[in-house]
Amino acid sequence: MPNTEQEETLISHLEALRATLLKCFASLAIMLVPMFLFAPYFMNLLIKVMLQNTPLTLNFYAPMEVFILQLKTALVLDILICFPYIAKQVWDFVSPALYENERYFIKSLVFSSSFLFIIGVLFCLFFILPLVIRFGMSFVTDNLRPLFGISNLITLALWLSIVFGLMFQFPLITYALIKSNIVTYQTMRHKRPYIFLGILVLSALLTPPDIVSQLMLSLPTYGLFEIGLFFGKK
Repeated sequence: MPNTEQEETLISHLEALRATLLKCFASLAIMLVPMFLFAPYFMNLLIKVMLQNTPLTLNFYAPMEVFILQLKTALVLDILICFPYIAKQVWDFVSPALYENERYFIKSLVFSSSFLFIIGVLFCLFFILPLVIRFGMSFVTDNLRPLFGISNLITLALWLSIVFGLMFQFPLITYALIKSNIVTYQTMRHKRPYIFLGILVLSALLTPPDIVSQLMLSLPTYGLFEIGLFFGKK
C-alpha cells in the first residue's frame, strides 16, 4: 500500500511539473507574435541610444538580414517579458515543499535577482554600449572610416545586455553561498585575488576582444561581489 501511495504522489508531481512546463511554453508562444511586431520599434530605440552623439548610420548586407535580426530580438524580448510569469509558475510548483523561512529566503532572492538583472541590462544599454562605440570611433582618421553593420551591432547589444544582467547576480550568489553555509565569509574574503582573476577571465570570455568592454564588465562585477560579501558578513 505505501508503494502505491508513493507512486501516486510521484505521478501527481510529474503531472504538476508537466502542467507548469506547458504554461511556461504557452506563454512564450503567445507573446512571441506581439514581441515580433514590437521588435522594430525596440531596435530603433536601441540604435538611438547606442549611436547618440555620433554621426554613424547602420547598414545591412543581405535581403533577409533585418528580418532575422528582428526575429532574434523578438525571442530575447519574449523571454524577458515572460520571465515574471515563468518565475511565478516555477514558484507555485516548488513552494509547497518548502518551509516558511525557505519560502521567504527564495522569494526575496528571486525578487532581488530580477531587479539586479534589469539594472545590469540598463547599465549596459545606456552606459557601456555607447562607451564601446565611442571607443571604436576614436580610431577614425581621414583615411579610415567606420562602416557598421546593423546585425553585428544589435547582436552585440543583445548579447552584452544578457551578459551584464547575469553578471550582476554576483552579490546574490555571494550572499546565498555564505548564508547557506556552503562557503564561509572568511574563505570568500581570503580568496578575493582569485575571485577577481576569475571575474577577469570570465569577462574576457563573455565580451568582445576589446579592453573597454572587458573592464566595464569586470570592475562593476567585482564591486557587486564586495557588496554581497559585506551583507553576507552580517
